[in-house]
Amino acid sequence: MNDEARRHSPAAERNRAPILAELQRLLPPQGTLLEIASGTGQHAAFCSAGLPGWRWLPSDFDAASLPSISAWCAGLDRVATPIRLDVLQPHWPGVPAQVDAIYCANLLHIAPWACCAALMQGAARHLAAGGLLVTYGPYLEDEVPTSSGNLAFDADLRARDPAWGLRRREDVEREAARAGLVLRERVTMPANNLLLAWGRSAAA
Repeated sequence: MNDEARRHSPAAERNRAPILAELQRLLPPQGTLLEIASGTGQHAAFCSAGLPGWRWLPSDFDAASLPSISAWCAGLDRVATPIRLDVLQPHWPGVPAQVDAIYCANLLHIAPWACCAALMQGAARHLAAGGLLVTYGPYLEDEVPTSSGNLAFDADLRARDPAWGLRRREDVEREAARAGLVLRERVTMPANNLLLAWGRSAAA
C-alpha cells in the first residue's frame, strides 16, 4: 500500500463501523454498489471488506482524491478503480446503467444545493429495481432541536462557502420525491449524524 498517497480522515475512522453495521442490515447479501464522494477511500476499503458479496465502485469529484482511494483499496479485488464523478453532469460516465445500491456520505452539506437534486435524479436513473440510495451526514430537521455542534459546523461551512451548509432533511425529501424516491428509513447515528435510506416510490 502506498502510504504517501493515502489521505486520512479522523471522522471517517470514527464513523466507519456504525455505517458498515447499517449497510450490512439494509443491503442484501450481494450486489454492485456505487460510492459517491469516496473522499480518502477509507470507507471503500473498510466497508467493502465487511460486505463480501458486494462489488464496490468508488468515485469522487476531486481528481486529487483518486490516488488516495486507490492506495487504501490496493489489493482489494472487489473494489474497482476509482473514477472522477461530477453528479451535476446529466450523464455519469463510467457508471453502469444499473447498480444495486448507491452510498454517499458527507456530500450534501459540502456542495452546492443543486447537487442534491442531481444526486437524487442520478440515483433514480441508475438504481436497479429495489435498490437503495444511502446518504449519511448531519442534517437540520423541523421540530428536532439542532445540536450546538451542528449549529457551529453549519456556521463554519457557510463562512467558508455561502453555497455550503447543513440541509433540511425535509428539503432533501422534496428533491427525492421529484426524482421518484422516498425516504425508507431514518437512522440516528453517533455524533449527531443521520443515515437515510431512499428507495423508489410505488408510483416510480
